[in-house]
Amino acid sequence: MLTVLAFILALGLLIAVHEYGHYRMAVACGVKVLRFSIGFGHTLLRWQPKGSPTEFVVGAFPLGGYVRMLDEREAPVDPAERHLAFNTQPLRARALIVAAGPMANLVLAVLLYAAVNWGGAEMAAPILGRPVPGSVAQQAGLVGGERVAQAGFEGESLEPVLAYEDLRWLLTRGALEGRDVRLVLQDERGRSGAEHVLPLSRLDAKDADARLFEQIGIVAPFSRPEIGEITPDGAAARSDLRTGDLVLSVDAQPMRDSRELRERIRAAVLEGQAVTMLWRVERAGQVQAIKVRPDVVEQGGATIGRIGAFVGAAPEMVTVEYGLFEGVWQGVVKTWDVSVLTLRTLGRMVVGEASLKNLSGPLTIADYAGRSASLGLSSYLVFLALISVSLGVLNLLPLPVLDGGHLMYYLWEGVTGRPVSEAWLDRLQRAGVFVLALMMFIALFNDVTRLLG
Repeated sequence: MLTVLAFILALGLLIAVHEYGHYRMAVACGVKVLRFSIGFGHTLLRWQPKGSPTEFVVGAFPLGGYVRMLDEREAPVDPAERHLAFNTQPLRARALIVAAGPMANLVLAVLLYAAVNWGGAEMAAPILGRPVPGSVAQQAGLVGGERVAQAGFEGESLEPVLAYEDLRWLLTRGALEGRDVRLVLQDERGRSGAEHVLPLSRLDAKDADARLFEQIGIVAPFSRPEIGEITPDGAAARSDLRTGDLVLSVDAQPMRDSRELRERIRAAVLEGQAVTMLWRVERAGQVQAIKVRPDVVEQGGATIGRIGAFVGAAPEMVTVEYGLFEGVWQGVVKTWDVSVLTLRTLGRMVVGEASLKNLSGPLTIADYAGRSASLGLSSYLVFLALISVSLGVLNLLPLPVLDGGHLMYYLWEGVTGRPVSEAWLDRLQRAGVFVLALMMFIALFNDVTRLLG
């Protein structure tokens, strides 16, 4: 239920803001707006403010909306109102009205990011977990447990890293854009110390997925190898492990973080039989040696070990908060970065340098909406900002059925002094519908594949 509600709220808000951008600019340019609709199909709500020419409607099918303006191309117009018709407006006014929808989504994204920045968000500290063996991070000399103080692209200025999510975003951009990332670590006294360069340009990344971060080697923030809640009758309970035990080593091999411990547990199976491990744990200030024999289970066609306990302490958290103006500026920067990355990824998909798996449809959006809402208001607002940026950028693409397509027509009109002919409009609209339908099919196919996978 939470997923459905979060999805409907997200769609309703983002579509309403987009269409409101068109509506407000149309009114400001002196165009008569006949209908403002959120959703299509059967009308659920309908009202018309006193003295307003605009009818406001909420439809049953929420995937879209529209603003219907007075226009001679759609219906006869009273000569007395011809100056209020959209098609009679100067080119600049028509372009502003069309561009206002996507721009409203981008402005909303800035405000959402700013709201998160002002309110302060609890985020994981930028402390690195143990790098994946053989990964870029391990080859660069990282071992896990390092706190990142500053980071940036090679050859550019470095910026402070306040939270792990900042670092993850930089690594995502670096991998997809083929740019190396420089990390400056914090020493024991809290000062900037050693530097490491991650040569992400060597990865030739096509997808921003879990496999990409496995290749980079920085998968999750640092989590102490601590035993959490224990399941009765599981291997942990039989071995007399207790909640709060800190695992120092397994078979004399030091455990740097919880991820390394989980891998050792999973691998403690030989020819279908559990392998007994010798653990050294710290409990109430005392070090104890405990033998642990995991349970053997089947998962995804593989035989692995399980101990029946939650493994790993919660990562260290920090509160990231900005002042009034700095919060807005950071919102602008994040919106710009996401927009640029979206455009670059789309461009790389067109030329075959990025996978079409990066396209997501309504099922994935709904899933992410539910997950982010369950994590709290800040996470949900960040999700809304990301989708708002995507909606704004996608609508500016030069596809004939989108706002960017209309702007493309106006650019032609501005350069040549004449509008696009009706014959070409028809051809371009058909081509645009085909391309958009193909993109939606691929996105929906990716959704189903992710959910079934």
